Amino acid sequence: METVNAGQMMSLAALQRQDPYINKLLDVTGQVALYNFNSKANEWEKTEIEGTLFVYARSATPHHGFTIMNRLSTENLVEPINKDLEFQLQDPFLLYRNGNCEYFVEGKLSYCKQFAVYSTDIFRCQGRLK
Repeated sequence: METVNAGQMMSLAALQRQDPYINKLLDVTGQVALYNFNSKANEWEKTEIEGTLFVYARSATPHHGFTIMNRLSTENLVEPINKDLEFQLQDPFLLYRNGNCEYFVEGKLSYCKQFAVYSTDIFRCQGRLK
């Protein structure tokens, strides 16, 4: 994300209200939905979280994270990218496990080529990309 437009500046400001350590947007994907794996039913269930996905850098540890700004409610998804997260990028899905649960993010990640580049680099640096 080389150039920063007014919309990105507004998004960055909104994210910084939640986390003042966010200092750079790495990528934005317009519309995604979050699913949770129900191990009892052995199926994926759509959660009440869908909206814009932001991948960002932070000036404090952990140095990267991602957020889904929820359009359905005020409950956003905030995930720090650290050694406890496991990821698998299977376009158009991003599957991940955060230690407690398994999730997948469905969206037009393929239309946002930089997301795959940044995500892969960030997750590989954490040593958890599958």
